[in-house]
Amino acid sequence: MGFLLAIVTALFFPGIILRVKSIASGRKGPGIMQPWKNILVLIRKESVFSTTTSYISRIAPAVYLSTVICALLLLPFPGMPSWLGFDGDFVLFAYLLALGKFLFILGALDTGSSFEGMGANREALYSMLAEPAFFILFGTLALLTGQTSMDQIFGSFQFSGHNSFIIGFIAVYLLVQIAMIENSRMPVDDPKTHLELTMIHEVMILDHSGFDLALIHVGTALKFAMYGLLIANFLIPVDAGQVLMNNEYLTINIGSGIKNYIGKEWMAVIQIGIYFFVQIIFAAMIGVLESFRARKKLVRNPQFIVTLSSIAVVAFILVLLITFKMIG
Repeated sequence: MGFLLAIVTALFFPGIILRVKSIASGRKGPGIMQPWKNILVLIRKESVFSTTTSYISRIAPAVYLSTVICALLLLPFPGMPSWLGFDGDFVLFAYLLALGKFLFILGALDTGSSFEGMGANREALYSMLAEPAFFILFGTLALLTGQTSMDQIFGSFQFSGHNSFIIGFIAVYLLVQIAMIENSRMPVDDPKTHLELTMIHEVMILDHSGFDLALIHVGTALKFAMYGLLIANFLIPVDAGQVLMNNEYLTINIGSGIKNYIGKEWMAVIQIGIYFFVQIIFAAMIGVLESFRARKKLVRNPQFIVTLSSIAVVAFILVLLITFKMIG
């Protein structure tokens, strides 16, 4: 379920970002489906390779997209197990993305361009600095819930007190920032810049064209939807999914406490609706941030990314106090 919904989300996610940025700047702008129209044009074109490149440049886009798809298969939808989940699957999830990023960086270096080499260097540095924040976050959640798979972690995590709300807020904030870093967006990178000396992601794909360039854009759209699915797993209650699995009915309290019995089909529709609402808010937020937020200086980016790990450590210490691991 999560994999299919992520694919659907990827169809409109880049377009919503463009529409929000257009509205914020007072322009009519392109339609929501314009990014995918551009991708379809690229798919029909042949790829052109420099004579200085090797097979690495040819396989890098396909490996990049493949690793994103495999990582998506590890993600659950609230209340429903993932297709390939297992204990400790968040480690494989992180390193599948790292493998795709590694081949992507090698593909940029393989061109022999000094500009792409600078972009690859920055991409590698920022990904390396963001990785500890991800592992500290999921280590914190594993300690709090006593589970090690993402399916069980999200299923066990509940907003039931002040501490859980603090940890949940920190987790969502960190995932949003990691998503911006991994997709080279504001404030780390500006996807619309045309100055090669300050570009990161965009300068790395200057020598890619046609079908290969389309694969990179598809992978980027899927990666945004993937992080949105991670955030949705925190915010959507799992009870509706459990109803689907158990083939029962759920009693819920709405507003003033009036009890209503809602069938499993309607609960599934509500849950999916909340998922798309979370994704739309996530995409709109990115558009707003990129419209009114300036990109940081390159020398400031490492400090900003390392700060995320410090915030994750705060959540980890809070969980240690909650579980009495630091007492005695």
